[in-house]
Amino acid sequence: MIWVIGIIVVAAVVFIAAAFVFSPNASTGDVQLRLDEYASRETPITLEEIELSQPFSERVLLPLFKRLAGFVTRFTPAKSIEKSRKDLEMAGRPVRSPEMFFGMKATFGGVLGLIGALLYMVGQGLDFTNFLSLIQSSFTLVLVFAVGGTIGYLLPGLWLGQKIKKRQDEVLKSMPDALDLLVISVEAGLGFQDAIGKVAEKWDNELSRAFARMLQEVQLGKTMNSALRQMEQNIGVADMTSFVAAIIQATSFGVSIAKVLRIQSEQMRIKRRQRAEKKAQEAPIKMLFPMVFLIFPSLFIVLLGPAALLIMESFRNGAPF
Repeated sequence: MIWVIGIIVVAAVVFIAAAFVFSPNASTGDVQLRLDEYASRETPITLEEIELSQPFSERVLLPLFKRLAGFVTRFTPAKSIEKSRKDLEMAGRPVRSPEMFFGMKATFGGVLGLIGALLYMVGQGLDFTNFLSLIQSSFTLVLVFAVGGTIGYLLPGLWLGQKIKKRQDEVLKSMPDALDLLVISVEAGLGFQDAIGKVAEKWDNELSRAFARMLQEVQLGKTMNSALRQMEQNIGVADMTSFVAAIIQATSFGVSIAKVLRIQSEQMRIKRRQRAEKKAQEAPIKMLFPMVFLIFPSLFIVLLGPAALLIMESFRNGAPF
């Protein structure tokens, strides 16, 4: 039992380390501190000192996970890698690259499969010294490992889907307010690019970060239209698609951008109100199942319980109704 607890603890450490390694901001927190430390030294430092000054995750864990990710991606179809890259962009890049994402899936699958196999062995009273019992239960053991590994392999995909949905919902909620600020800025005399910069400065949400990234791409040499299309593809929201199409069409035909933005803002507010009304109409249906299976049985027990006890007592005493 002690070795099982030890392996579970090691698995938990692996989970935490994987979350830290695959985080996009995992290795950027103390970069400035290390640079200040290097700048303050009078004598030059050796490569060994530079290597030892890095965190354990960068020296040991990150190369290990990179090798695992490279091994997994060798057997992964190119279409799956490209789809994962697109999904990561739509989720806001919570993981550095598709290769690291597949490495995370393989790690979670292996750890959960191992935990499931160990729990099965403990439940069946098996140990590593009883080889005959292990051979007899090998098929079930492999099946348990495969099921646990499959669940662990699929969990990161479910987590990424939730991240995409959460980001898209946040973009939908913030678009009307952002368009209002764009209308005010453009009508006040700012250009469209400067107005987007104002939106990126004012808020700190998914939409403002998408606008800030688009401006960075324009500063690096991309055209405004291609940067807008790339932003729309990275978000994957129908309202953003219509907004980008309207802006590109307005700039192509020389239509007033302020007028287009005002129309888009009004449409976004109407759509947001319609979505709220739709959710309000769906609320009674969603509340039906919890009421039937959770609330009503408790009410029946509280209301009819005393009456049922009285009826049972009357039958036991032979008293007529």
